[in-house]
Amino acid sequence: MSLDVAIVGAGYVGVPLAQVFADAGRTVLLVDTDGARVERLNRGDSYIEDVAAESLEGHVREGTIRATTDYDELRDAAAILIALPTPLSRQREPDLSIVRSAAAEIATRLRPGHLVVLESTTYPGTTRDELQPILERGSGLKAGVDFHLAFSPERVDPGRTDHTTKNVPKVVGGIDEASTEAAAALYGGAIDTIHRVSSPEAAELTKLLENIFRSVNIALVNELAQLCDRMKIDIWEVVDAAATKPFGYMRFEPGPGLGGHCIPIDPFYLTWKAREYDFSTRFIELAGEVNQNMPYYCRSRVSQALNHGLGRSLKGSRVLVLGVAYKADISDWRESPAVKLIELLENAGAEVSYHDPHVPSFAGPDRERRSVPLDPSAHDAVVIATAHSTIDYAALVERAPLVVDLRNAIGRRGIASDKVWKL
Repeated sequence: MSLDVAIVGAGYVGVPLAQVFADAGRTVLLVDTDGARVERLNRGDSYIEDVAAESLEGHVREGTIRATTDYDELRDAAAILIALPTPLSRQREPDLSIVRSAAAEIATRLRPGHLVVLESTTYPGTTRDELQPILERGSGLKAGVDFHLAFSPERVDPGRTDHTTKNVPKVVGGIDEASTEAAAALYGGAIDTIHRVSSPEAAELTKLLENIFRSVNIALVNELAQLCDRMKIDIWEVVDAAATKPFGYMRFEPGPGLGGHCIPIDPFYLTWKAREYDFSTRFIELAGEVNQNMPYYCRSRVSQALNHGLGRSLKGSRVLVLGVAYKADISDWRESPAVKLIELLENAGAEVSYHDPHVPSFAGPDRERRSVPLDPSAHDAVVIATAHSTIDYAALVERAPLVVDLRNAIGRRGIASDKVWKL
């Protein structure tokens, strides 16, 4: 069976993308350096929540999805898509080392006629200034002449069933018109809507704008939540009321901070790149400051609730953090503000444990942590950091001595109690 698409990176982006192409009748190869991941994929064992095991098993059985650690197999693919992490360094600067390393491997297997598309979120100029030279040096081929090169940002929102890889419009921008059209033709065979832009730089900035938009608006409502606390106004009531306006307003909710693989990280890619042009991205940086401060504010809120609600100090109190996933009903805890909140509560002297039905364990900055059974009465306070829908919140309020609800999980269910302290 011929190989249509190779995807380098078998994570939250790569595996759902492989499924969409396989559903459209394409043969797909997933390339990953993690041998354990590759083994699981070849058994039809999905570790990505958005890809059902039954679907993956069917594609593996039919031979439409296969995984490998061998980069040499890229030679047989018509197109190579790169879906790898682009984290920030400790100095909060872009770290493209994973993408650069993969590009060097791809370059030695590149052949005339290949299409290469970068999907990893990054700053404008990466495809042309970073990826293209590596591919050309390593292959001896010229982009736009011997092979096509484009950028198409991933738009994955884990846990969504209404907006999926298949039906979310795909933005594509190539280094030349032929590259754009080659990428559009590839994705158009599997994804419902393709939106072409004039360049990879425009496509790269499109993804950053999407996430910056969310970051800035979340920061705005987080700042208002702190102001509302001082003004004795219920921020959730205000958000609900504002959301009744059918135009000119989009609902954003406060919370303990930002989490996930995109919004806490991606805006800083543009902040870093803007310095090259002697430009200060003040909105982005201010939003980052507000959102990064939210776990600290929430720790203070827990301390205040314990003090005024139970007459206890935070030091020595038993605190259960409910939910460490960065959003409801998923297992992804990357950049989760709950992890930072746990650290801050412990630094203040609290005895902290967590419960999350989706995250049985996670590697914290100091040690491996495991979810404990949900027993609200065994703790002085329960802090709702993630509002998973499977939790019986009425029973939680009844059994817990005190609840600090950072997600309005109690309020939106119409449960009223003096035990509950809101964000």
